[in-house]
Amino acid sequence: MSGPVPGTPSLLRAINDRAALRALIERGPLTRPEIGALTGLSKPTASQLLLRLQRAGLVVLDGVREGLPGRTAEVYRINPAAAYVGALDVTPGRIEATVADLTGTVVGEHVLPTPGRPRGDLVERLQAALRGTDAPGPLSRVVIGVQAAVDPSTGRLGYAAAEDVPGWQLPGLVPALSAGLGVPVAVENDVNLVAAAERAHGAARGHRDFVLLWADSGIGCAVVLDGRMHRGATGGAGEVGYMPIPGAPTARESGRYANHGFQALSGGPAVLKLLRSYGVRGGDFRQAVASAVRAAAGTGQKAEDARAGLRDVAARLAVGLAAITSVVDPELIVLTGGVVLPGGEPLRELVEQELHALTIPRPKVRLSSVEGNPVLAGALELALAAVRDEVFGVAGIGG
Repeated sequence: MSGPVPGTPSLLRAINDRAALRALIERGPLTRPEIGALTGLSKPTASQLLLRLQRAGLVVLDGVREGLPGRTAEVYRINPAAAYVGALDVTPGRIEATVADLTGTVVGEHVLPTPGRPRGDLVERLQAALRGTDAPGPLSRVVIGVQAAVDPSTGRLGYAAAEDVPGWQLPGLVPALSAGLGVPVAVENDVNLVAAAERAHGAARGHRDFVLLWADSGIGCAVVLDGRMHRGATGGAGEVGYMPIPGAPTARESGRYANHGFQALSGGPAVLKLLRSYGVRGGDFRQAVASAVRAAAGTGQKAEDARAGLRDVAARLAVGLAAITSVVDPELIVLTGGVVLPGGEPLRELVEQELHALTIPRPKVRLSSVEGNPVLAGALELALAAVRDEVFGVAGIGG
């Protein structure tokens, strides 16, 4: 039999080690008495634990803390160099890479432009993006965000046209990438990664059932049920951009991956065209939404038209959200993306009003609060969770 047996000293050490390491991750540097208080361990046991973790290279001294006169306490922290993880956000125009240490601190960033049809092998491009971060050590795991979904039954990317993910139609995609990069790899839908970031650091923190709607050039959503990401039988749960909506063309008329359904009604290009019909100007849909909000705060006919335009945008978004709400019944909906974020609270409030007028459930509607690139933030979150489980899981074995 391999591994610790329940109730054995090895298992108890592993449990105690994981508890201490989690406390150090969540609370930062701690003294031995603080670790003992948080884990319920006696002083001798806490001392043995810290010595064991130091020998394993997971914990290092971080100076001393002055206490009562004549008394000091050594401070311990996670060794950030114990492991490094990488995150990649891949779009047709660029690959954005980030590397973080075991504490989650970002230690390297790089953007690799891939304009037009990218040249070279896919693995070579990913390697180049990671090399550009100047990571201080070898990576233990890489999570890649893509504008598609991995079908768990075939391992292939779906819900995207081939030209949107050039080079990604590999047989055995994930094993091929892992072998090429020389590190365990996970490939995840970009909107699902945004939801992971929101749950860890943003508006969905503390919520176990929520929906995140990404409204940008296209529309996508992520569904979290009972604390778990719901991916569906083919990995396509949340691909609501293709969801049939009254007033929008369907796949029958437009083609499978053409612009139809919810995104044809509420995606960025449609929103720009809609707002222009109300006299709102903007170089793109983001600027148009922001302009509409500014104009709506004024008086006169221009303000009335802008308010009507925003109400129309909100109504279109609410129709799709009503269908999702009727099926999922989430406690929270998080809005993000270039269609909604420039609209701020005025547009959020309109979407909530329109949604609540259509549905019996009335979930709260909130704007995203994750700063920076949320796809990378979510990818780092998944990579760190996996590596910490691996590292922390063996910390107490054999000690």
